[in-house]
Amino acid sequence: MLKRLTTLALFTLTVAAQARIVRVELKPAPAEVTRDVPATYRVLSGYAYGEVDPHDPHNRIIQDIDHTPLNPRGMVEYTATFTLYAPLHPSPKAVLFYDVVNRGSPALPREYANGDFFLVSGWQGDIPFEGRTSGGGHAETIRVPIARNPDGSPITGSVFARFMDEPAGRETLALAHSITYGANDLPPTPVDLDTTHAHLITRKYEDIDGAVAGQSEIPPTDWSWADCETGTPDPAKICLKQGADPALLYELRYTAKDPLVMGLGFAAVRDLNAFLMTSPGGEGFENPVAGHARAAIAAGVSQSGNFLRSFLNLGFNEDESGHIVFAGLMPIISARQVPLNVRFGVPGGTSMLFEIGTDGANWYAPTPDPIRHNPTAGELDRCTATHTCPKIIELLGSAEFYSLRASMGFVGTTAAADLPLPANVRRFYFAGTTHGGGPGGFSITPHPLANCTLPANPNPETPTRRALILALRQWVVDDTAPPDNIYPTLQAKTLAPAAQVLSTFPRIPGAPLPHDVFNPNLIYALGPEFRANDLSGIAPAQPLTILGATPAVLPTLDPDGNEIGGIHSPLQDAPLGTYTGWNPVNGGFRKGQFCSLTGGYIPFPATAAERSATHDPRPSLEERYPTHAAYVTRVRTAAEALVKQRLLLPDDAEKLIHQAEQAPVPR
Repeated sequence: MLKRLTTLALFTLTVAAQARIVRVELKPAPAEVTRDVPATYRVLSGYAYGEVDPHDPHNRIIQDIDHTPLNPRGMVEYTATFTLYAPLHPSPKAVLFYDVVNRGSPALPREYANGDFFLVSGWQGDIPFEGRTSGGGHAETIRVPIARNPDGSPITGSVFARFMDEPAGRETLALAHSITYGANDLPPTPVDLDTTHAHLITRKYEDIDGAVAGQSEIPPTDWSWADCETGTPDPAKICLKQGADPALLYELRYTAKDPLVMGLGFAAVRDLNAFLMTSPGGEGFENPVAGHARAAIAAGVSQSGNFLRSFLNLGFNEDESGHIVFAGLMPIISARQVPLNVRFGVPGGTSMLFEIGTDGANWYAPTPDPIRHNPTAGELDRCTATHTCPKIIELLGSAEFYSLRASMGFVGTTAAADLPLPANVRRFYFAGTTHGGGPGGFSITPHPLANCTLPANPNPETPTRRALILALRQWVVDDTAPPDNIYPTLQAKTLAPAAQVLSTFPRIPGAPLPHDVFNPNLIYALGPEFRANDLSGIAPAQPLTILGATPAVLPTLDPDGNEIGGIHSPLQDAPLGTYTGWNPVNGGFRKGQFCSLTGGYIPFPATAAERSATHDPRPSLEERYPTHAAYVTRVRTAAEALVKQRLLLPDDAEKLIHQAEQAPVPR
């Protein structure tokens, strides 16, 4: 039976000169956390109380660490929630697998078959402590202090919140429901509720480059900091006297106070993992990890993958004792860094207009940045100097190029040549996928999307992701080299200038063309108090001034509009249509622009007659696959090739082949 903790356990560690986790409190795990956990595992859930020395060189990089309250020992405190899944009988080659949560939620499905330890914990300080995820589930959170001036007065700064496609007549706009902040975020608090000290701007048009039209300001007498329904003043909501107009974008600019020291989230992840790997525990708690885990490996998806890139870039893969924290890292569908170590930063952003994240060294090896005049740097600079670099496997897909500005990681800001990858880094690119990949399968029925023009892209990433997680584990534990890099390059002509690629997309009857679906690599004026290569510091007044854009590239296309380079899933290698990493918004304020993070699917015509009648330039299914057996053979060949390359596990290959055998293609 599953062992569950039903009582609180508390232990205290002796606080050394280099303090880390000083106290752990265990609590009963929420039912949703223990659901479906095998009987061979137990769940430990609770709070990790940490301290960091603000004078330690490992912590000096944390923004506002000098403006943070100290405890009697001269330390800065934080409290993080955590959940540890511990095997009752660990594998002899067990690892501590750290899943970096995404906005408080686990980013990867739990898999327990190999006897590893699995850990999640809080790191994003602007999520309410012990709050819920945007989906209503249990959130892993962290409590961090507020930064103050030396005299105790509030620290202030310029921030903003943007609202779009609000229903006609809506009077109350909640900052937490803006496109700037997520539903479970804590937006910065205004210094006061005087509307003359803020500005509420409206726009009739705004393009992806930041050009605007029809801009005006709503008079301060026509809105208030309040909930319209109750009439109660509220620093997290605004009340519009005339109600919202869905044709307008609303941009609230205001002065905020009391920034959270969110960069402590990096220290919390460092310290908790280092503690579990090395400490035996204390009174009332026996650490099940130390002595049983061979190494720690971390993986993060999207936002949490961005976290790992910044974690590495800022030197947090070295603990306060000078030891390596994670021996392996896997940033998944992550193409930028997370603005966590920024005063009034917005770590929950998604690379929309005026959101920072790709403004510094967004690549691994030291690379010049003459376009933005940043010093030569790379994300591995600090770990290289301290010999604490992990083995890295990076996974990206098509949507990361179109929505998340992945171009810079491949070709820098000049886009003149391919950037080399260091020997400890492998990169794998999924051709023609939406953000995170689709559900797979071989259905010929498109699935519509609510806000996007094209149906959902079914092209999957998950089966190959599973194989590469295993490859990273083998690389770390057994030093078995992973598969060779597979990604598009300029040299192979599988990358080309973005405008050139967009112009080659085929004209398919009834389908949109990708005119405005590429998120440009904008250059912002970030000022002297912002350290771009560290993505840290204090950004200037919002909204940021746009200075221009860097050249960018995209993966090249075949005549069907499918990408040529990268890993082709069996579904893409035996295509049923065109699989895109882009999808235009189908209505509202941003109609025609990129539907953020979303790919699309344009099915092939079923027959030659249909193709001729619609003037579709792409061959039909019956022309490609004359028999059902021919289609299954194509899928089988593709799946078996991926297995040989260690990019697909045999069990997953068999599932895919079986799905193809059952599919109505091309019957």
